[in-house]
Amino acid sequence: MSRDPDDSRLAPPGPFHESCYVAARDGTRLAVFLFRPAESGRPVARPLPVVWTHNRYHAQGAAPERVRAWEEHLPWLNPAASQPPVSSVSLDDTPWLGELVDNGYVVAIVDARGSGASFGTRSGPLSPDEARDAYDLTEWFASQPWCDGAVGMFGRSYMGTNQMFAAAAPSPHLRAVFPEMALFDLYTFVYSGGVFRHDFARSWSRDVARRDREDPAVRVGGDPSGALLAEARAVHAFNRDTYGMFANLPHRDSTDLESGERSYDLRNPAYDGHALRTPKIPVYLLAGWYDPFVRDAFAWFVNTPGVRRLVVGPWAHTGNLGFDLAAEHLRWYDRWLKGAPDPIEDEAPLHFYVIGAPEGERWRAAWSWPLPEARPLDLYLCAGPTGTVRSCNDGLLGSAPPKGEAVDEYRVDYTATSGTASRWTNAYGGPFGYRDLLSNDEKGLTYTTGALEADLNVVGHPVAHVWVSSSAEDLDLFAFLEEVGPDGAVRYASEGVLRASHRALATPPFLLPGGVPFHRSGAGDVAPLPRHPVELVFDLHPIARRFPRGHRVRLTLTCADRDNALTPESPEPPLVRIHRGEQTPTRLVLPVVPG
Repeated sequence: MSRDPDDSRLAPPGPFHESCYVAARDGTRLAVFLFRPAESGRPVARPLPVVWTHNRYHAQGAAPERVRAWEEHLPWLNPAASQPPVSSVSLDDTPWLGELVDNGYVVAIVDARGSGASFGTRSGPLSPDEARDAYDLTEWFASQPWCDGAVGMFGRSYMGTNQMFAAAAPSPHLRAVFPEMALFDLYTFVYSGGVFRHDFARSWSRDVARRDREDPAVRVGGDPSGALLAEARAVHAFNRDTYGMFANLPHRDSTDLESGERSYDLRNPAYDGHALRTPKIPVYLLAGWYDPFVRDAFAWFVNTPGVRRLVVGPWAHTGNLGFDLAAEHLRWYDRWLKGAPDPIEDEAPLHFYVIGAPEGERWRAAWSWPLPEARPLDLYLCAGPTGTVRSCNDGLLGSAPPKGEAVDEYRVDYTATSGTASRWTNAYGGPFGYRDLLSNDEKGLTYTTGALEADLNVVGHPVAHVWVSSSAEDLDLFAFLEEVGPDGAVRYASEGVLRASHRALATPPFLLPGGVPFHRSGAGDVAPLPRHPVELVFDLHPIARRFPRGHRVRLTLTCADRDNALTPESPEPPLVRIHRGEQTPTRLVLPVVPG
């Protein structure tokens, strides 16, 4: 272990910071940054538990503005000479980690192979190499004299998913994990309903490529000249382009032409079923109702007995709105790494926030999912008008089954969009905050209830059953669930999408919450639209939301979400027909619970 002699000039009083390279089993050197409790400027002597993160974005992402700050405080550093920044990782950007150190934990941040100061290249995201590295690193931590043999992991998004891979084939010393916003099914995320999430794939791919090859990285101690850092960074030029990789993998059984692998099998947590269903490692999952992985969170919950707690709050991918991360992590690690008694094992495992509920009724606890008290409410698409929107039809959403047969026609508008501050943009660090969706509603077909006579509590997975036909052989059908206020303001609640050619239903190779349909989306499952009506059945992201009395529920159907999903465009937009009748009962099924 080597401590950089210049660390003391940059690090504030607090944890003792040191860094080094650790070799994985294949010899790849991985950069490890450590923060240990200190007394009088020296690390405490007694062995302590270690909690660490396998960081895809390298040790707190040495952003250019941070490097400029380093240069201002280090006049001897000559930027023109391309001198790399010194080893100056801190916990300032994640204050709750400092609280872990203060409470007797060693915190470690490890640059994943192919990123930051670590050597190696990446063959694409979520590779088996990273899972093996997690095992090797955990064993290395446990073998150090300053570790008492108990190791845990933390991290959000990519780092959350990495924890689940580590938990599937755990080191003997991995005692607990705390993944936030963790992906379960890679295919369903990249190709939602068979529709390519091109904006995420492109933006995320560009971001990680820039971080790997251009943004400054933090060197480890023992590399005073930065020669090792420069050598590692040179190898990162061979990292795989993620966008190009997934753009050519449109089906669940697609084969990657470069590697010959079936990527949605090899890199997909959902397909490591045997290990993930074995109750080995205690798991605390954190999710958000506006996160793109909230559906995944409930899939983890029903598939993995090791999930002892799932918390779902009213936030998106990058937020937590006052949730006390320090207290929850400490409680979790104290129980599983230090053996402290805690009633968490006797408490309900699921805690979720009900959006729109009054204060005192917002947080609820449950033992199972879906909630046993939830009952399906069928809302049928009917003729209007409702006078609430100038959409292509202004239809009604009602509880009475239709009589006779009727059709609503819609000429596809490719400019329809839910905006550029969605759950999808926030997933790659972009903005979040859905605007009023009225302008999008006006570009599609809408079906709106009357003003609610009582509060409506929707908790679970909404499912759309839509009978369609079209002048085209295929179409993308986007369904937006919305709340319409008395003032006409339209608030986003949830969404779902299905490419019509992917409509075939199948038995999933893993568990899904009750009532959630599964589309296998293999190359052999894809079928063009016939001339007669067919039923598209697909779920919307799960929600827990109270629609207040006097408000309305709206279902908006479009055939594009320009800024968030890639829909092929025809020179002449096709005509789409939504059928609603006794033989074609198009409807939205909402899981409703008592107030």
